[in-house]
Amino acid sequence: MSFNNIGFAQDDFETIELNGEIVQIFVTEENDTLLIADLDDVSVSSLKNFEDQAEYRRYLKYRRYANVVYPYAVEAIKIFKETEYVTNNMKKSKRKKHYKRLQKELKEEFEDPLKKLTKTQGKILVKMIEKELNTPFYDLLKGLRGRFTASYWSSLGRMYGYRLKEGYIEGQDPVMDAVLHDFDVSYD
Repeated sequence: MSFNNIGFAQDDFETIELNGEIVQIFVTEENDTLLIADLDDVSVSSLKNFEDQAEYRRYLKYRRYANVVYPYAVEAIKIFKETEYVTNNMKKSKRKKHYKRLQKELKEEFEDPLKKLTKTQGKILVKMIEKELNTPFYDLLKGLRGRFTASYWSSLGRMYGYRLKEGYIEGQDPVMDAVLHDFDVSYD
């Protein structure tokens, strides 16, 4: 609820520069200055209930891991959506060349840090991407790299107990759902 909704007029506000940013303030009758905060990007959620202490510890571990992989998920989604937009009207051969060039650039930038991730961190990263794009990772790989490469990674994932073809299914893992709910990886 904003101050405008509770009886204050726009004329009651002043703007000042604070640390290089223009902010709105409200000066009360007692000459107190109130900073008007912009809380559009703030998410408030209720406390989570866990069945036992082990599940709570797993939640804390997943949150820690999600903090590590969050920047990679945001960047991956950004790159995917931008590439999808750029290659939308390209012929298949040009699109393939574009993907190969992009893959080479990204490999140089991200290969070393991503190799250092644990299996659980990798799983959380994949789930973040799947949740935001609403597509199983297998389908993303198949569209970008081909059926053979997607099948290879799917088989490798199965060895570690992860099914790339399933994708993110809300409700399947309540702890993962709680963690992913806390992180917004959307990119427009």
